Amino acid sequence: MRRVVTGHDENGKSVVISDGPVPRSREFTSLPGWVSRLAWATDPGEPVSRAGEDPTPKVSSFLPAPGGTRFIVLTFPPESAFADPAFDPVAFDQEQRADSPGIAELIEPDGMHTTPTVDYGILLQGELVLELDDGVCTPLSPGDIVVQNGTRHAWRNRGGRPATVAFVLIGAE
Repeated sequence: MRRVVTGHDENGKSVVISDGPVPRSREFTSLPGWVSRLAWATDPGEPVSRAGEDPTPKVSSFLPAPGGTRFIVLTFPPESAFADPAFDPVAFDQEQRADSPGIAELIEPDGMHTTPTVDYGILLQGELVLELDDGVCTPLSPGDIVVQNGTRHAWRNRGGRPATVAFVLIGAE
């Protein structure tokens, strides 16, 4: 996945500061097909960087503080990957905690979780199911948008190929 970042040169002219792969990207070894990418982040009260400096290396939590944001792109392998005898849930949990601090600790064993954020999600490829507390499962197709208002939920890939979603998380109070 390519990330293009703009900024300003010394004369205030808009320019491309960087153009290349998302630097904070991880393909999980504990669950082949699971890919996590932190594309960008902002913290509350932090001015926009005119130089386009990459904030992602210093991010210590994928969960933004109130008023902060995180731009995360996740690829989910088919749900059948969890049933593979080679799948090690302990190793996956450890890798999640190392890759996605702040959010990984909130994920329950069945994948359900709640974050104090408003999330905008756009399904880019594949098919996913959004499961909520009431057990209702809403199928999603490429191009579908989800506005996740801090509710308990899980993402299920019941299809036969990976599904990729772009999320913008906005820290809420």
